[in-house]
Amino acid sequence: MQRAGPNSGPGGRNTTLAKVSAGAGTRRDRSPEEAVEARVGELGRTRQASVLLPSPPRAPALRRGWPQGAERRGRPWRTLEAAMASVVEYKGLKASYHCGYCGSEEGKVSCGMWAHSMTVQDYQDLIDRGWRRSGKYVYKPVMNQTCCPQYTIRCRPLQFQPSKSHKKVLKKMLKFLAKGEISKGNCEDEPMEPTMDESVAGDFALINKLDIQCDLKTLSDDLKETFESGEKKKGKSPKKEEPKELIQSQHIEEKLGSGEPSHPVKVHMAPKPGKGADLSKPPCRKAKEIRKERKRLKLMQQNPAGELEGFQAQGEPPSLFPPKANKSNQPKSLEDLIFESLPENASHKLEVRVVRSSPPSSQFKATFQESYQVYKRYQMVIHQDPPDKPTVSQFTRFLCSSPLEAENPPHGPDCGYGSFHQQYWLDGRIIAVGVIDILPYCVSSVYLYYDPDYSFLSLGVYSALREIGFTRQLHQKTSQLSYYYMGFYIHSCPKMKYKGQYRPSDLLCPETYVWVPIEQCLSLLENSKYCRFNQDPEADLS
Repeated sequence: MQRAGPNSGPGGRNTTLAKVSAGAGTRRDRSPEEAVEARVGELGRTRQASVLLPSPPRAPALRRGWPQGAERRGRPWRTLEAAMASVVEYKGLKASYHCGYCGSEEGKVSCGMWAHSMTVQDYQDLIDRGWRRSGKYVYKPVMNQTCCPQYTIRCRPLQFQPSKSHKKVLKKMLKFLAKGEISKGNCEDEPMEPTMDESVAGDFALINKLDIQCDLKTLSDDLKETFESGEKKKGKSPKKEEPKELIQSQHIEEKLGSGEPSHPVKVHMAPKPGKGADLSKPPCRKAKEIRKERKRLKLMQQNPAGELEGFQAQGEPPSLFPPKANKSNQPKSLEDLIFESLPENASHKLEVRVVRSSPPSSQFKATFQESYQVYKRYQMVIHQDPPDKPTVSQFTRFLCSSPLEAENPPHGPDCGYGSFHQQYWLDGRIIAVGVIDILPYCVSSVYLYYDPDYSFLSLGVYSALREIGFTRQLHQKTSQLSYYYMGFYIHSCPKMKYKGQYRPSDLLCPETYVWVPIEQCLSLLENSKYCRFNQDPEADLS
């Protein structure tokens, strides 16, 4: 047994370090140790964690060393003996407090614990059972009671293919770096912009993330052009001629980003000579469409039977079927899109640096003030915080302090495991910082803040894509590190659905703690906010 000093625990309580394991009963007359076991039992039946107990009954010794997998990496537990103990203090259930997702004043329910120190493997096990850290506070929503169930979501980077909107963001960044071009319009899809909710007073603050996404205003090019041209014609057409020329109007079925239907599109008759398009001639077509048509005709000539690459046409337009895959039409990989070569005279230079934040490295200390100033501006502009709210202490507690122990096993990533800041440097200054945890099986995204002056670069999306690429890079040396955790997916909150756009991805079943592809979960979530995703009735309830 190892006993902490009288002032070691919060509030100066005399505390005892003890090892507890999962699988405790639920009897009402259980001992304090069993009660803690039942709560911290979320770690799993075979996992163990060290906790800080408020009462000092006799306690067994701490488990030490690299947990589960040390033998696989060839590193004996005893070599890490002094540093590899997770020490947490269970804080209990917190119910009926404000929810930042739906606005309910008394709807949120969660339980939490204060982590004095934690191994990366223990935290990996925790997030695989629905827990999440904010600073040193580790919390888990009570899924069947809270107003907005929060499902842990992870992306599979090894199979990830960027969507059309993702490619637009990457191309927008490349154009800015190469030529200094600034795209028009608002940000398209800004994920991971949390705010903080300090709802627990005392020796610690409960800081829950609230991800805020800009309203999606993505619209197909064709629909944009149709809408804009319709507006121009409406503005230029003389009012006197409108009744003669207008023969019908129709509403575009697609909705704009605002959610409202578009204005009517007017269809005009043939114009007077010298005015407008000549309807006797074929309509103008985009060069891209002409190329597709030529390719389709060529394929039809090569295969007149109507079969294209194993598909029967069956009345469908042949152009719907893909041509034979080859190097020329293979989609570009994420790395190809991110690291596309820039001209020698590029307007800007972007560099991404990964610095350890806990314990703080020399690079982190040297850039602390600059990084904090970016955070302060972000909170004041994006979240309208008053100038005195985003203090240095708040920044340190929320984004710099971490319970994760720095670990550098020989077969792990070169940077090691633990908590890091991924800094985005543009022309020698920090414009964005992604706070991440590197764990044995994943990169876990914690937070993102950026300089509001560069909102036009959609840095939320861009940083998420860079973090997916970073996970793929780490996987090359550490094969088991192959997932990217994006925090919580909240289907009942429209602003939180964007996380499901990074596919393939999985949601964690809140009852059996197995990962289920998100496609199988969405239909269930449409019918109920809280769902058990694992449909196997014989699966164990953990």
